[in-house]
Amino acid sequence: MISMQLVNPSSHSGSAPYTTHPLRVFLVEDSEAILERLTETISSLDHVEVVGHAGTEAEAIAALQTGVCDAIVLDLQLKEGNGFNVLKVLRSTPAGRHLVVLVFTNHATSQYRARTMKLGANYFFDKSQEHDQLYDVLERLAAGHDDSDLGT
Repeated sequence: MISMQLVNPSSHSGSAPYTTHPLRVFLVEDSEAILERLTETISSLDHVEVVGHAGTEAEAIAALQTGVCDAIVLDLQLKEGNGFNVLKVLRSTPAGRHLVVLVFTNHATSQYRARTMKLGANYFFDKSQEHDQLYDVLERLAAGHDDSDLGT
């Protein structure tokens, strides 16, 4: 079981034209192998940092209500609970309404896509085929692009 963990932010060096803090990303993922890969790759993106993670619905809801992040990479199927409920709770709170939610799932059916978008997800990615697209969106969000030009 993966327990919720918040990570102290680390600064990225470089002279990129960013005027705000790095994009703070929180991961909701119950697979240790996928969590490790996501953390490593996302942390290597320019001006993006992983600020924590949770492996269950309850841990994710508790952590996300603290306002620790700007974006969430959200798995739908968790060992305890699910990402649909996390998304519902998140979008029902003032703090959670402004967060960018990127659903990242092995269950990339049109029904799941429609349901998550109706619940307020901003993006939907298939874990088996769309890793690069997920990372591209995170980089573009960090660079300050408007969501409307990201092609969800």
